[in-house]
Amino acid sequence: MFLIATQVVGLIMLEETYEGIPREKIPWGPKIDYTKCISCGKCVEFCHNNAFAFEEKDGKKLSVVKNPNNCVVFCRGCEDICPVGAITHPSEEVIQKIIDRLKSEKTKT
Repeated sequence: MFLIATQVVGLIMLEETYEGIPREKIPWGPKIDYTKCISCGKCVEFCHNNAFAFEEKDGKKLSVVKNPNNCVVFCRGCEDICPVGAITHPSEEVIQKIIDRLKSEKTKT
C-alpha cells in the first residue's frame, strides 16, 4: 500500500507525491481544446485544486490550465463536467507506465 503525501494550502488539498513519486514528475494534467471551449467556466468552478483559472485575452475571459500539477493524478472530473468535451487528459495507460518506471528507478537507488 502507498500513502499519498498531501499538503493543505488554504482549502486546497495538493498531492506532493503519488505512490511515492514526486507529483511534478508525473505528466498528468488537463488540456483544453480551444476550438471547442466556450469558456463557460464549469472547469474553473468544478476543480477544488485550482488547476484551472480565468484569464483575460483580447477582452474575453478564457478558461485556462493554470496549475496542471494541482490536478489529482487520474482524476477526470473536469472532462465529465465540460459541456462541449473540450478537456482531455493523457492516456492513463501511458501515465501508469511512467509511474511504474519511476517507482522502479526509485527502488534501484
